[in-house]
Amino acid sequence: MTRPIRVAIIGSGPAGIYAADTLMKSPQAENPGVSIDILERMPAPFGLIRYGVAPDHPRIKGIVNSLHQVLNKEQVNFYGNVEFGTDITLDELLTFYDAVVFATGANADRALDIPGLDLEGSYGAAEFVAWYDGQPEFPRNWDLSHEKVAVVGVGNVSLDVSRILGKSADELLVTEIPDNVYEGLKQSKVKEVHVFGRRGPAQAKYTPVELRELDHSDNIQVLVDPEDIDYDEASIKARRATKATDMVCTTLENYAMREPTSDPDVTKIYIHFFESPVEILGEDGKVVGIRTERTELDGTGGVNTTDKTTDWEVGQVYRAVGYLSSALPGIPFNHTLGVIENVAGRVIDQAGDHISPLYTTGWIKRGPVGLIGNTKSDANETIQNLLEDWSAGKANEPTQPEPEAAQKWLEGLPKKVTNWDGWYRLDAHEKARGEKEGRERKKIVEWDEMVEASHDDSLDDKITK
Repeated sequence: MTRPIRVAIIGSGPAGIYAADTLMKSPQAENPGVSIDILERMPAPFGLIRYGVAPDHPRIKGIVNSLHQVLNKEQVNFYGNVEFGTDITLDELLTFYDAVVFATGANADRALDIPGLDLEGSYGAAEFVAWYDGQPEFPRNWDLSHEKVAVVGVGNVSLDVSRILGKSADELLVTEIPDNVYEGLKQSKVKEVHVFGRRGPAQAKYTPVELRELDHSDNIQVLVDPEDIDYDEASIKARRATKATDMVCTTLENYAMREPTSDPDVTKIYIHFFESPVEILGEDGKVVGIRTERTELDGTGGVNTTDKTTDWEVGQVYRAVGYLSSALPGIPFNHTLGVIENVAGRVIDQAGDHISPLYTTGWIKRGPVGLIGNTKSDANETIQNLLEDWSAGKANEPTQPEPEAAQKWLEGLPKKVTNWDGWYRLDAHEKARGEKEGRERKKIVEWDEMVEASHDDSLDDKITK
């Protein structure tokens, strides 16, 4: 084959962009070359980096800079406001591409199987994150009228949720939060956040930096009950095995040495270990509390129940127990694991055979676990297998492989499709909005407004690439 390999990547978060980067660094990028179209459901790129990272985490958002470099490459085209299964079909994609890679991530909440889940005031953490990150498909208003709230889960998402609940609106005004989020946080009555984990400190899924950052605000005090600082033999081994686990445990031990402040303006965040949620309590259809069952370590790092329960008075419950991927039309999906059926990134049918030329990478491939390093490893494995199949003659044979043909098709869809130049326009527009208030950026919330800004060529003179 003398023409470049044509690949469509569905999803423009880190998983999809790292897959594109891996393709461009492969030997095939030199001969015969690669040509990549990244198709994104949202009008803007970057997935959960834009809509899943807390606004006060500029260090993590710095990842966008490296993703930018990939999308700036001439071998890559970005098309936004294009949804697979609604605006475009698999059969249509196979007209234009040798292979299709699904990298749609995970943005729904994993279920928590306890009574009371459907009460008013019971939320998945992803819903709250989407609200404060200005995701256009979520409500503009958020009820923060309760003084006491609960967060279930002891991972980094629970830290983000707890920290945003605890900080003042003015602290966050320097970030890119939209006006509606600032106004909502300004009205917040939250004074106590109770975080629940069913196991102990050594089993918490926090990363050390994020756990320490929870305590960096003058408006927050983090507290741990000294009785919750407990380790069995397996927990001690876990501390010795990894520096990160030991640092997390040390930080939690320091929090356990404190006395609660009497300052009424400080929000207290209580991290409770060995408390397993068993029911969300309600009255008149609304959350009024959460019931937990005390657990104890079993010697292996697991826990046994004790039949001792506690009812905690809270007005809201946020479930931060993991993200969940959504199935894609016509693509084999494992609903138990929440992943596309695949072996090493090759999408498979019920018989276990590869559905050529379909591939997957990122959280929808392996589940919502792991950090950026895992996402890069995923991309490497998937793209290596894609290129092996292509070399073996197992790729699709598109009838219109020219990049111009796909561009004409996508730009001819019955809706306004955004592109990479459009992202620069939107980026310039958001930065200009922020500059008026002495901020780096103020995010646009409305979907149609993002699309219009992406097509506003009057912004071209503000673009720096």
